[in-house]
Amino acid sequence: MRRFLRIEDIESIKPFHCGDATLDGFLLEDARFFYDEFIANTFVLEDDKETIAYFSLLNDKVSKTTVPKNLWRKLKNEFPHEKHFSSYPAVKIGRLAVSERHQGERIGTMLVRSIREMLLRRASVGACRFITVDALIGKKTFYERIGFRLLQNEVPKDADTVLMYFDLKAFTEK
Repeated sequence: MRRFLRIEDIESIKPFHCGDATLDGFLLEDARFFYDEFIANTFVLEDDKETIAYFSLLNDKVSKTTVPKNLWRKLKNEFPHEKHFSSYPAVKIGRLAVSERHQGERIGTMLVRSIREMLLRRASVGACRFITVDALIGKKTFYERIGFRLLQNEVPKDADTVLMYFDLKAFTEK
């Protein structure tokens, strides 16, 4: 039977291998520390034998100083003039990984949908308008397919990640 748990409710983390040592290491070595230090909250999908997938969330912002001017104008125009600020609240997907055994089962898509629903229900203490992610270059098309857009004009050729965002408000208006 599959269970969806917060890291603080898990006594010991079941085996997990997603094919990326950094993502494996975060769950097995750092997720509890990040929770204890109020840096990120991690959520785990597991069954009786293994960890199937996980994601971690942390606070972020979409800011005038970090977004190209043309994109900032577009984002800013989503708000009434009297509500133009220099930044808007966001939640960042710090990590998202699916075990190798379960890749291709659309679990990553299900997890992002769960995050979106959690935030739309305002299940957390803070409010946010955007979801952001520093997507690994190899996962860019996955995030694009589920509605994320680039938060930068160009991706440097040597970049390992690309900053992307999802507008929660736009989703509620569909």
